[in-house]
Parts: sequence; C-alpha cells; structure tokens
Amino acid sequence: QVHVVESGGGLVQPGGSLRLSCTASGINFRLYTMNWYRQAPGEQRELVANITSAEVTNYVDSVKGRFTISRDNIKNMVFLQMNSLKPEDTAVYYCHVRFRGVPSWGQGTQVTVSS
Repeated sequence: QVHVVESGGGLVQPGGSLRLSCTASGINFRLYTMNWYRQAPGEQRELVANITSAEVTNYVDSVKGRFTISRDNIKNMVFLQMNSLKPEDTAVYYCHVRFRGVPSWGQGTQVTVSS
C-alpha cells in the first residue's frame, strides 16, 4: 500500500521562504515521478512541479524561478523549496504519485502567505 505524507507548511510573510517535504512508502521510490499540487480555496487543484526518475523537473509558469523541486532516493523523500512567496501561493499543497495507474495523495499541508 502506498503511503504519502507531507510536512513543512505554515504561515509566512510575503517574500519569505518555506520548504515542504514529502515521504512516500510502499513503492520503489526512485522509479516514479513525484508531483506537488496545490489547491487554493474555490480553485481547482493544479500541478505546481514534478520531478521524474531521471530528475528532470517541470514547473508551472507562476512558480518558475521561485520554487525548486528535488528528491532524495535514499530517504524516499521529495522536497519543494519555495522562495519569494506571494499571497497568491496560499493553498493546501499535496504530494502525489501514480503507482500502477492509481493516484496516491497525501493529506496536504497548508501554506499561508500573509502579512
């Protein structure tokens, strides 16, 4: 059974930084693309960034140059370093992996950017 757990959210002022972490168990972690999504109130969930097994990274345009996704295949973890945060980054952030065609989600971690 795949188990995904996020951590690292919180309240930060505009321009600040946060680092989200995600642990995924129950899979051969190094073989899978890992994704970070977010969902703001009243909005659809959107893909923020992902990192493939070959460590190719992709970002939504709104976070390019500010967010960095990385992975540690020894610890089965994926990270999202978020810098220069803006109020519009406020959302619940979810870690996601698709295993054998089935999506697995964490419980989400709240990120609030406000002064």
